[in-house]
Amino acid sequence: MLRRWAAFTDAFGTRLWPVPTVAVVAAVVAGLAIPAIDRAVDPDLPAALEAVLFGGGTDSARAVLSAIAGSLITATSLTFSLTVVALQLASSQASPRVLRLFAQDRMVHGTLALFLATFAYALTVLRTVDDANGDPFIPRIAVTLASVLTFASVIVLVFFLAHLARQLRVETIMRDVHRETQRTIDLLEATELDGVGAAPERPSTATTVPARRSGFLTGVDRHALIEAAERFDIVIAERRAIGSSVIEGTPLADWWPRSMVSEGRADAPERDPSEIADAVVAAHDTGYERTAAQDIGFGLRQLVDIAARALSPGVNDPTTAVHALSHLSALLCAIARLDPEPAALVDEHGVPRLVHRTHDFTDLLEVALEQPRRYGAGDPVVAARMFQLLHDVALQTGAGERGEAVREQAARLVASVAAHDYDDVERARFAAAARAVDEALSAAPAASA
Repeated sequence: MLRRWAAFTDAFGTRLWPVPTVAVVAAVVAGLAIPAIDRAVDPDLPAALEAVLFGGGTDSARAVLSAIAGSLITATSLTFSLTVVALQLASSQASPRVLRLFAQDRMVHGTLALFLATFAYALTVLRTVDDANGDPFIPRIAVTLASVLTFASVIVLVFFLAHLARQLRVETIMRDVHRETQRTIDLLEATELDGVGAAPERPSTATTVPARRSGFLTGVDRHALIEAAERFDIVIAERRAIGSSVIEGTPLADWWPRSMVSEGRADAPERDPSEIADAVVAAHDTGYERTAAQDIGFGLRQLVDIAARALSPGVNDPTTAVHALSHLSALLCAIARLDPEPAALVDEHGVPRLVHRTHDFTDLLEVALEQPRRYGAGDPVVAARMFQLLHDVALQTGAGERGEAVREQAARLVASVAAHDYDDVERARFAAAARAVDEALSAAPAASA
C-alpha cells in the first residue's frame, strides 16, 4: 500500500496543472462568496475596519481590479517562461531525466497557483462591482483582499527568482536526486514483505503472461498479485524488474498451479487464463519514463548521467563528477544496509504465491560505476573517488555475495586505471586504495546478498 501511494503521489506531483487548477477554482468560489459577504455586512462594519478597507468608488474599484488582473497574467507568463528556460538549462547541463525534479517543485506549483488564483479572483470580483440604477455596490472587503493577494504575489515572485537561481545549480540538482532516491530506499525498508528464502521452482509448463503495452515498468502492486494468486490458487513469477524496459508481447510474468498435496486437496479452483492475465497486467504499471516511486536504480541513473556528462570532452568538469560519485557512494551504502528481500512472497497462510524480482545489489553497483569507470578512469581525482566509493561500500557489505560484487568492481577499476598513463606515484596511490578496499571487505562483518 505504501508503494502504491508513493506511485500515486509521484504521478500527481510531477504535473504542473493540479495545484494551480485547484487554486483557480478556489479563487473563483472566493470571488463569488466574499462580495456576497460584503453586501451582507457592509452597513455594520466597525470604523476601525473601515479605515483599512478599500475606500474608492466604483470606477476606482474597477481600475484596481483590472490592473491586478493584467499585471498578474503578465507575471504568470514571466514565471512560466523562466520555468521553461530553467528546464532547458537543467536538461543541457545535467541530464534530461532531472526535469521531473523541476516539474514537481512545490515552489513552482505554489507560485503559479498564487498568480493564477489572484488573476481569477480579481476577474470574478470585477463583475460584482455595480453602479446601475443609482445604487452603487463596491465590494470593499473583496477589493482589499485582491490588493493583499497582489502584494503577496510580488513577494512570492522575488522568492521564486531566488529559488530558481538556486535550483539551477548542479549541486542542488544532485541533492534533490539524492533525497528523492533516499525516500525510495526508506520506503523499501519500511515495506513489510512476508516471504521465504527459497523460491518455488518454475515448471516447464508455466503459462506466460505477455505485456500489453511498451514502456518502462514503473511499479508493481505485489499485494494485488498475491491476492490474485491466492484467489486462483497459483504461483506467479515476475519476469521484469522495476525500471526495466517492457516491450508489448514480450513475457511480463509466468504463472502455474500450486501443488495441492500439502493441503490434501485434489480439486482446484476454476482458472480462466484470461482473467489471470488481466489481474497480472493490472498489477503492473507501465509508463513512458522511469520514476523514482519504486525504482531505486532511477536515482542512481540520474547521478551517473550527471557524472558522465561532466566527464565528456565538451564539458570537462571532473569536480562535478566527483560530487556525483559522493552522492552515489552515500546511496549505495544505504542500499547495502538493507536486509535482503525474500525470494518469494507468501499469503496470509504462509503459502508461497509470488516469486518477485528483487533489487539486485550487484546490478545497482554496476549501474553506479560502469560509465564513470569507462569515462573517468583516466582522471586521477575521479579514479581516486571511485576507489573511495568502493571502500565506503565495502565497510557496509563485508564479505559475502555483496562483498564479492565490490571486490569484482575494484578489480575492474584497477584494470581500467592500469590502461592509462599514470606516473609511479599515482599508481602506488591507486594500489594502496585497492588494498584498502580489500582490507575493508575482510574487516567488516559479512552482509547478506
